[in-house]
Amino acid sequence: MQHPILVVNSGSSSMKYQLIDPDEGQAVTTGLIERIGVAGAEPGRATHRQDGQDFDYTGEIADHAAAVEVMRSLFDRSGRPIQRTGLFAVGHRVVHGGSLFGEPTLVDAQVLAEIKALSVLAPLHNPANATGIEEAMAAFPGVPQVAVFDTAFFRDLPAAAATYAIDRTVAAEHQVRRYGFHGTSHQYVSQQVAAVLGRELAQLRQIVLHLGNGASVSAVDGGRAVETSMGLTPLEGLVMGTRSGDIDPGVVFHLARTAGLSIDEIDSLLNRRSGMLGLAGVSDFRDIDRLIEQGDTDAALALDVYCHRVRKYIGAYLAVLGGADVITFTAGVGENAAGVRAKVLAGLEPLGIRLDPARNAGRGGARVISTDDSPVTVLVVPTNEELAIARATLALVR
Repeated sequence: MQHPILVVNSGSSSMKYQLIDPDEGQAVTTGLIERIGVAGAEPGRATHRQDGQDFDYTGEIADHAAAVEVMRSLFDRSGRPIQRTGLFAVGHRVVHGGSLFGEPTLVDAQVLAEIKALSVLAPLHNPANATGIEEAMAAFPGVPQVAVFDTAFFRDLPAAAATYAIDRTVAAEHQVRRYGFHGTSHQYVSQQVAAVLGRELAQLRQIVLHLGNGASVSAVDGGRAVETSMGLTPLEGLVMGTRSGDIDPGVVFHLARTAGLSIDEIDSLLNRRSGMLGLAGVSDFRDIDRLIEQGDTDAALALDVYCHRVRKYIGAYLAVLGGADVITFTAGVGENAAGVRAKVLAGLEPLGIRLDPARNAGRGGARVISTDDSPVTVLVVPTNEELAIARATLALVR
């Protein structure tokens, strides 16, 4: 590897990492560390995969500094000590860049302080992202650290799309606007679509459906994002695994007044106990399918609600774009749930969207799943946010 990049995605109690060769587009090593700093009977655990072999760790992982040491020890056990890889840089996923960060950014003390300050907009994510950066800086002194922001692709949304209709002074003072998330995925996938179709990115009007446990949709015109479903936070938009998505703000006031719920309790309800989990009791679509097969009416309704919301956004973004050339499914559900794709697009033939059932049922990498005569091309394109982060990191440092 000429330019090995370590990509780190640090959560409050977990850390995902990959050692990537960005020139070849390959992940050489992948790892996941869980239950960081979590008290209880169940210990922390880590899995590390390299060259088709798995290396595991189970034991106390007190904090993120300990997690980095666990990661280093697993690299050592696998026979590829990270200090001998010629590590070129470390790329970090940072959820919220606010209005400050629209590009990958080399991290110094000031940038780190600004990432921490943006925790007011992403209290569940930015503190952990900043901690991961701090520990990587301590563990790999002299190695460039680069922050790649989830919101960056949507930083320059048209004002009409980014602006909420609330008092403009309040909005400005408290940084209230639509920021959008999953931007690294939406940008990567929209670029891959052009490559798959052999067309110029600038010529394409695209709707990208990132359907995973978190879900979002974007409208991309000529490579530029012009609309997105997530807003100030990742709560807005589509129905998700545990998030409600769009909801009347009055529900918050209603629950506070009639159920006596606090702001934190409502926050937990809408972010952690809603979506598919709230409707069906499970959030994994494989479990949803199993329950539907067993005649569970709650699971069937949950799927109907989920697909209805996606269809609404497709219709809205067709209007925003003045029509679309391409609709693309990506992320865990979008890439693997053929039934969801079929249900979302069923009956949209009058809008020029014609799904080929046989192609849709197939498996594999990037592929067209619409009919040859479909005016709108429908694709499945696997996302790879880690590779996108690695390449952005390499481009900045090199």
